[in-house]
Amino acid sequence: QVQLVESGGGLVQPGGSLRLSCAASGSIFRINAMGWHRQAPGKQRELVASITNGGGSNYADSVQGRFTISRDNVKNTVYLQMNSLKPEDTAVYYCNAAVQILQRARYEYDYWGQGTQVTVSS
Repeated sequence: QVQLVESGGGLVQPGGSLRLSCAASGSIFRINAMGWHRQAPGKQRELVASITNGGGSNYADSVQGRFTISRDNVKNTVYLQMNSLKPEDTAVYYCNAAVQILQRARYEYDYWGQGTQVTVSS
């Protein structure tokens, strides 16, 4: 199977920055799209940013211009640089990857990390 492990979350003041990392490991043949979702208390989980294998990216309107997603295909890692953070960004952030595994490379499976807490508060 495939495991995703997030890191980099924490407490930050409004206007501050955080950099999240997510490393994938396991029976990986190829990782296609990777992304970050978040879920705030009482709200639905939403897509924050995604990135294709070729590097094309997509962002939620609420984070456009403040967040940047990137990936390192050698390390099987995706990053989320978060700048100008707002209290509204407070949420659990989840890493996601669409993976073709070694045993069944013709199929694509979605894997999720356990999440990392980001809290923006004074």
